[in-house]
This record gives sequence, C-alpha cells and structure tokens, in this order.
Amino acid sequence: MRVTTAGLVVIVAIGALVLEPPVLLAAARTVTFRAPNGRMVEASLNESAQRPSSAVVLVGMLGHSRDDWQAVAQRLADARITTLAIDLPGAVAPDDPAVLAAWSDDIRGALSYLAARPETRPGALGVLGAALGASLAVVAAATDSQVRSLALVSPTSENRGLRIENALRQFGSRPAYLVASRLDPYAARSVKELAKNPPGIREVQMAEAAASGTVLLAREPDLVRLVIEWFQRTLG
Repeated sequence: MRVTTAGLVVIVAIGALVLEPPVLLAAARTVTFRAPNGRMVEASLNESAQRPSSAVVLVGMLGHSRDDWQAVAQRLADARITTLAIDLPGAVAPDDPAVLAAWSDDIRGALSYLAARPETRPGALGVLGAALGASLAVVAAATDSQVRSLALVSPTSENRGLRIENALRQFGSRPAYLVASRLDPYAARSVKELAKNPPGIREVQMAEAAASGTVLLAREPDLVRLVIEWFQRTLG
C-alpha cells in the first residue's frame, strides 16, 4: 500500500512490465506563445475533452524532440488532462549554468499560456520533465506559484553545472514525484537525496528498465499510468 503525507517519502518498485494495446494517437495542435524573455516558442497542444481541465507542461530531454511526448500526451488527454509539450531552446546545452537555467523561461511561458486559456481549470497546473527537462522544470516551478505539482523523470542533482537542490527546496510544500531507474545510478541516487528532509510531499518511484527520461517512460508503460494517477491526485 502506498501512503502519501506531507514530509513522507514513499519508495515503490515496479515489477513486471504491463503491456497495453496500441492506441490511435490524435494529432496535436501546434501553437505558439511568447516566453518572458521575448522568445517565440512553438509547442504541441493536446486538449482534454473535459472543460475545464487540469493541464501539464511536458519538457523533454536534451537533443530530443517534443514528439517524444505524443503517446504520453494522448494518455494524459484521455485521462482529462490537457498537455503542452515544448522543445528545449537548443540541442546543445550552454556551458554557463546561469544561461542554462534561463532556458526555464520557456516553461514559464508555457505555464502562462495554459493558465490564460479558458479551458484550463484555475490552480490546476503541473509540469512533467525528463532528464534535463526535469531540472529545468524544478527551476521554473520554484518561483512560479501557478505550478501546483511536479513529476520528474530521471532528474539529477546536478546537470551540466545546473544544481536543483535549492530550487526543489524552494518549491516548498507543493508535491513532487521523483522517478528513476535503478539501473541509472546517478538519477537513482539523486532522487533519494532530493527526497531527504522535504518540506512537503516527495514521492519516489523506482523502475527497472535500463533507460532514462522519455525513453524510460516508453520502456515501462506502467510508469505513464502512475504519472497520470499522480497528477489526478495532486491537481484534482
């Protein structure tokens, strides 16, 4: 049984791979919005049939396209959660951690775009990030009160000089779901360290596939179900 309370870390291991029948993926709608730094950002919007609905920004891995999220986005939409998937600003990360942290402006712009839509339920925004996208999700959410919940797949305490311990602490009592493969040693160590002495709910999920980020979600489809359930619980 899994119990979640403020300040409690819960560790769950996934067992056998759950295979699901293939689903027909609805085409995402391409939209654009302006980030706080003035940059125009193109994104993929998958809308829930429910109005109004909760909504989640999807932030992927370095060198990967936002198309990686399409299957996950469809399942979230089927679960009545609208998603907005964005690409990282570049395929190569800058050497300066401060410049890298500024990439989180795109996430802030995505959150503001979703919050302004009449179909989005007020106070029901989350961010799902993978690998570097998870680090940037924490940086963006730390100072953005619009974010009610985080799910981080293969986060690391430090990524290309960008450290996230303080940002996750600043996220405060809001809930965060930390996912990593046991066979991804740095991410596995990171999620356990990041969940220590939390100011709020920090739930840790350990997986078995030898993969990280969006690849881990593809190889262990049951993880997607758990992420969906997480947002259903924490976004309402």
